[in-house]
Amino acid sequence: MRYGRRRLFDGLTLSIEPGAALAVVGANGSGKSTLLLVLAGVVAPTAGTVSLTVDGREISGTDRPQAVGLVAPALQLYEPLTARENLAFLAQARRLEGSCVEAALDRVGLLARADEPLATFSTGMRQRMRIAAAVLHRPAVLLLDEPGATLDAAGRALVASLVAETGAVVVVATNDPDEAALCPRRLTLGA
Repeated sequence: MRYGRRRLFDGLTLSIEPGAALAVVGANGSGKSTLLLVLAGVVAPTAGTVSLTVDGREISGTDRPQAVGLVAPALQLYEPLTARENLAFLAQARRLEGSCVEAALDRVGLLARADEPLATFSTGMRQRMRIAAAVLHRPAVLLLDEPGATLDAAGRALVASLVAETGAVVVVATNDPDEAALCPRRLTLGA
């Protein structure tokens, strides 16, 4: 992956099996977030390919959003809408059953605040909403970019449980040693 003349990463080859977790670490600007965006299919790599196979079937670029959940700092939800309305909108767009909304809100500890607008949420609560949006459809691949950056201890425990219990392929981009320690494998990107 290049931005102009700057190379972020090159010759990167990796394979991750379901239920496995990989920490991507490196200095600020080393390409951690960009790698997650490439894996999610949000950003096209400058060269090379990313393939995603679920249950023996290769997932094409257009179907990738159905198989991937992404938590990223820049991910925006609709602030005037309530937590429930935001997730209901996403569930409808993904053609999911409505019960997944309640389950996702419960999973991230926001069920009691479900009918409040996101505009009233703290930064940590908004991060919990990003997590809820990412796991709403039970993705085969869960990409977490600095997932605990604004979370309290209970929120960081939520991230730890997602990494340990999701059953999905999990990739965590982080500089937090505790988050990196959640993953048995580590990839270090150079700056």
